[in-house]
Amino acid sequence: MHREYELVQACIRQERIAQRQLYELFAGKLLVTAMRYMKNKSDAEDVLQDAFIKIYQKLPTFRFDCPLEAWLRKIVVNTALKELQNQPNWMQHTDSELVSDSVEEKDFTLSNFQFSQLMEMVNSLPDGCKTIFNLYAVEGYQHNEIAELLGISEGTSKSQYSRARSLLQQKLGSSGRKVEGKTPVNKF
Repeated sequence: MHREYELVQACIRQERIAQRQLYELFAGKLLVTAMRYMKNKSDAEDVLQDAFIKIYQKLPTFRFDCPLEAWLRKIVVNTALKELQNQPNWMQHTDSELVSDSVEEKDFTLSNFQFSQLMEMVNSLPDGCKTIFNLYAVEGYQHNEIAELLGISEGTSKSQYSRARSLLQQKLGSSGRKVEGKTPVNKF
């Protein structure tokens, strides 16, 4: 923590070497986060660059009340969401897709799948489903928080998540692998 504190303070003083160190220390992990939301690596790299501009601007407000990496990841996620919201029809849904609060979700495991296979499946989801799936299952946001972040209803968030799970279960089933039990990944 002491090293991160010194690094952040040096970045605030606009020391280029420290800014480069911060970038090199976290860019790889943060690019993976951006790639979960964007259609391709090029778009994810653009989001990462925009996010780092914001990170350097906002570093003086960071108070170390959470891990630095979590704070950085939140900025990347918010930057990706803003980019997605600027795209036309990124969150397409119909009223018939809305689900009630009482929807029961079947749990299933993904232990037989490699991370790259899972990411490929998640990235093949429609944009709205993919975004909400990532926010809920990977980042750990609640549906009310997602609704506020995206300017949608909580029901739409639940609907998109339910649709994402259904599509993923279909993809998992069609891969010939057995789908059962609970997953080790957050709320997936």
